[in-house]
Amino acid sequence: MGAPRLSALAVAHNEERNLGECLATVAFADEVVVVLDRCTDGSRDIAEAAGAILVEGAWDREGPRRHAGIETCSGDWILELDADERVPAELAAEIRARLPTAPPGHFLIGFDNYIGDRLVRHGWGAYNGVSAKACLFKKGFKTWGGQRVHPRLQFAGVRSELSGRIRHYVDADLAATFARLNRYSTLAALDALDAGEKPRLWPALRRIPSRFWKVYVGRRGYREGPWGLALGLFAALYPMLTYLKLATAKRG
Repeated sequence: MGAPRLSALAVAHNEERNLGECLATVAFADEVVVVLDRCTDGSRDIAEAAGAILVEGAWDREGPRRHAGIETCSGDWILELDADERVPAELAAEIRARLPTAPPGHFLIGFDNYIGDRLVRHGWGAYNGVSAKACLFKKGFKTWGGQRVHPRLQFAGVRSELSGRIRHYVDADLAATFARLNRYSTLAALDALDAGEKPRLWPALRRIPSRFWKVYVGRRGYREGPWGLALGLFAALYPMLTYLKLATAKRG
């Protein structure tokens, strides 16, 4: 039996600034698939120049958009990325070395998250980002949920881990971090509205100190100076903003 085939899958919406660098780091894959969601910039030309298989369309939710790309991939395994993520050479070599003997399932990969050119190692999670993701998986072993923000994921098979890390350029600056807070809380309120949830003030209030403590102290965001403080505030304000937006929507 030959080595398993690897598909690299990238998802983009007007990502001409990031897409080329992203695709250059996954050239080691057997095929590259790019999902272009309502792109009006040069993303299509960049993907074509990289020799990628293109999937073009318009999706309102993350899950269907991701599955459109997953279904197009022909590889046994899929490495799923966003356009602002990069695969260093050492991680690429590790992936190639591990896949031939990997049990069916998925790999958890650590993330080095950047805000601008600042590497921010501590304080991620609780709505504002992740320190690791299962973004390498055998086809058919990962399913995306239908939520607008932070879709629920289902995995099958064995979970393994890699020592290499993906470089993730999360936000251009702290202003972009807080803009993302506003966008995510709006989408979360719409998800809650669709689910028929009632606005609940007390749980939202209770989470302000607990979420801040979890990120700023428990996850050592204090070690990152103003960047860690911003992540703590992001985590603390998210449930309250979601509550306020849901309550407003319920009142018409």
